[in-house]
Amino acid sequence: MANKKSAKKRIKQTIKKNETNSLVRSKCRTAEKNVRKLVAESKKEEAKKEFQKAEKEYAKATNKGVWHKNKAARTISRLAKAIAKIE
Repeated sequence: MANKKSAKKRIKQTIKKNETNSLVRSKCRTAEKNVRKLVAESKKEEAKKEFQKAEKEYAKATNKGVWHKNKAARTISRLAKAIAKIE
């Protein structure tokens, strides 16, 4: 356990940040999963609506520094490509 006051404070901050980041990451993954599920069922219009939500979640996560911007862009791009393939 840390002895210095600043080290104790950093531990608290780290724990809080980890919890926040895991919640944000979880929201992104859930949104992505919802889109992929609709794509598998070939429901294009519903998938587009869910895609917008997923895109928004990834944008928020990127701005907060949870995901790297290239990772978010790559994921969004792949989802868009999957939706475009639906006939």
